[in-house]
Amino acid sequence: MDQCPLCGSRENPVAVALGACSACIKNGVKTALSNALECHARTRREWGLPGNTPHSPGGILCDICSNACRLGEGETGACGLRFNSGGKLVGVSELAGKASFYLDPLPNNCTASRVCAGGTGAGYPDFANSPAPEEGYNNLSVFLTACSFDCLFCQNWTYRQGIFDLLYVQPADIARTVNERTSCICFFGGDPSPQAPFALETARAALEKNPGRILRICWETNGSADPAYFDGMVELSLATGGCVKVDLKAMDSNLHKALTGTDNKRTLENFSRAAGRFRERPSPPLLVASTLLVPGYIDGEEVGRIASFIASLDPEIPYTLLAFHPDFKMSDLPPTSREQAQRCLAAAREAGLKKVHLGNERLLE
Repeated sequence: MDQCPLCGSRENPVAVALGACSACIKNGVKTALSNALECHARTRREWGLPGNTPHSPGGILCDICSNACRLGEGETGACGLRFNSGGKLVGVSELAGKASFYLDPLPNNCTASRVCAGGTGAGYPDFANSPAPEEGYNNLSVFLTACSFDCLFCQNWTYRQGIFDLLYVQPADIARTVNERTSCICFFGGDPSPQAPFALETARAALEKNPGRILRICWETNGSADPAYFDGMVELSLATGGCVKVDLKAMDSNLHKALTGTDNKRTLENFSRAAGRFRERPSPPLLVASTLLVPGYIDGEEVGRIASFIASLDPEIPYTLLAFHPDFKMSDLPPTSREQAQRCLAAAREAGLKKVHLGNERLLE
């Protein structure tokens, strides 16, 4: 859509799914945000998920992530993995999760590959097997099937297919996949947040099974886990030489809700707390941030605000700007242009960040 139906602006592309430009959303123009949230409700129902986060009076609280679902009898949580059955929460747990996992040769296309131990040898010899990229080693990639957000631009949206039919796996099933050439484990998805207890138990099981060797624990997350679980992720990464990679999708609260279906308060709080520990282990960096450059919505202004937030915490925190490709409910938008990427790169640097780079540049037009 080349014109905003609410204000008539033709300045930026407008996603049909949202039906409003970023300015209308951020400025709180009537119906802009409500229309976006209704789109999220329709999208979630398409996959058998509840249209809105359940908050039933008297229901059972699930506080693993920021959605804080309160489930009445027979209700399903926003992630689709927990249920109230007979007055008890059932579904995924610390000892049973829904995930797929595989060995991925290093160095790989990890968001943090330009700064992490596997991609650069940072932290050698304590946390890396080589002072250079770890050729010949592998990463155990653990894809956790579910997410606490509902990003309309999701690049991994196919995880929703068959989410209710997947078999449960146990921490030991994943831990035993580690071999003598595995030097890191990365939990991603979806997102680790809805299955944080299971992911943490899996990481600990793998470390216990492989004592006295390099085995980094890394996370790619939206940062919405309950603080106790998020702090557990940070602790494991700090101790093992891994990275916590947090995707900061937008700084403006209205824009974040329109794009993801929820707010960013928990994400910013968790990120701030992790940043407070950044200097405890300078190499490899404990915390890495990233942002997807969605045309028409995540522009230089928004990236500048995100970068200013990061820089206020520590200007040495690495920040990766990722190119968008049309997908899921925002497939009508163009890919990120090289011009947009360069504007955003400049804005991040002007905000005071010292380690900013463009990721997946091959997607730029």
